[in-house]
Amino acid sequence: MPNFWNTLKNPSFMLAPMEDVTDTVFREIVLRLSKADNLQVLYTEFTNTDGLCHPIGREKVKSRLMVNQSERELLKAKDVKLVAQIWGNNPEKFYEATKYIDAHFEFDGIDINMGCPVKKVVKQGSCSALIKFPELAGEIIQATKQATQLPVSVKTRTGFTKHITEEWISFLLSQDPAAIILHTRTQKMQTDFPAEWEEMGKALEIRNECKPHIPIIGNGDIFSMKEAFRMHAQYPADGFMIGRGIFHNPWFFNPTYQPTIEEKLDTLLLHSRLYVQTWGQDRNFQVLKRFFKIYINDFEGAAALRAHLMESNSLEEVEKCIVQFKNRLI
Repeated sequence: MPNFWNTLKNPSFMLAPMEDVTDTVFREIVLRLSKADNLQVLYTEFTNTDGLCHPIGREKVKSRLMVNQSERELLKAKDVKLVAQIWGNNPEKFYEATKYIDAHFEFDGIDINMGCPVKKVVKQGSCSALIKFPELAGEIIQATKQATQLPVSVKTRTGFTKHITEEWISFLLSQDPAAIILHTRTQKMQTDFPAEWEEMGKALEIRNECKPHIPIIGNGDIFSMKEAFRMHAQYPADGFMIGRGIFHNPWFFNPTYQPTIEEKLDTLLLHSRLYVQTWGQDRNFQVLKRFFKIYINDFEGAAALRAHLMESNSLEEVEKCIVQFKNRLI
């Protein structure tokens, strides 16, 4: 199967996998708001390999891989790739989980999470903890590659307690992943310190010397496309992955567009309706509230409206708040 990573524009742009954020509903919203050719890749939420390999656990976690028909149509229309991200610490489970994904879903690639810094998963020896265990990390990459013909990428960081960019990236390149997505912080840095893009320069230099065909995507503190292009001039990564930047502006991938207040309100309504329509009682309504601020900001009365919305516990209450606010605008 062709490796789509080698066909993307340079620089390419993508939305990072984020827990309780990048479900099929929010991905559809981002697709709807993006300008043609400004967004190339989307990711699922993190999906645990142990869960996918257990008959009971599978029923709990496979919803993370769900793709609505409306999202699928937008992916096709806008030629955007969708990658399933998986995490764990057992090569056999990675093999089995990848086989399951291959057989039951239609993704364009598989990504291995070697970057999440959250302590509870790090304590399990998963995600960014794998930076400390390169032999195990290599076994996981090879097991995943053996299980599928889809391109297998790795999302990671520059080190665990300190930067070991040259050593770690050299090792990953030796495993021949389809692409490397590099967050320019260590696990220890979390998001408490600025991303250190000088490390990207080191990674690119090593890549150019030994594996120039493997794309390296940069991640960390990119809050606008303009900023990404400025960074690209200094550190010419093959692409940029956007994480928290999407919370500053859901129209991130359409940077010149200035939505009206009504458009912001309507987008929140659409997101809320799609969320309830898709998940019903399967997901807590409270999760939806984390999105309110990204739409309801930068206009008069936004703070008060957000406060009212945060008290809502149903779609009907959200709709009522929005309608009442709209009526005051007339």
